[in-house]
Amino acid sequence: MIEMTKAPKPRSPKAPKIVINADELAHIEALAEGAMQRNPALADRLFEEIGRARIVTPAKMPSDVVSVGSTVTYRDESTGLEKSVTLVYPEDADIARQRVSVMTPIGVALLGLAEGAAFYWDTRDNQRRMLSVIKVEQVQPSDTEQG
Repeated sequence: MIEMTKAPKPRSPKAPKIVINADELAHIEALAEGAMQRNPALADRLFEEIGRARIVTPAKMPSDVVSVGSTVTYRDESTGLEKSVTLVYPEDADIARQRVSVMTPIGVALLGLAEGAAFYWDTRDNQRRMLSVIKVEQVQPSDTEQG
């Protein structure tokens, strides 16, 4: 009889690796600080994400990672529905134009994720959903400005 040693633990998709652009870090930290009074749970979650993130210079920021200004397509694994949103700072948020603030639960969850990452997200009505990042597109300033 062959005895099995410890089986490898299945990898939890709860905390995929994240990368944050160093140029955005101060602004994001300031937003989290400002949210401590209004929404401490969200602020704590954002600080948690920052704390485990790899901070990189803009030149080293992978193009397949969600940062402020990225358009991300993700799938809700429980419904199969796909949605594309652009991650923005709160002052630029506009849900009618699919512009989601980094200071929302979904914004915090998406920040720093790479294509292919899967993560749990708790909706406002406390439903736990598994979301998968399908595609990340970076919008370059030169795409919208005449130079």
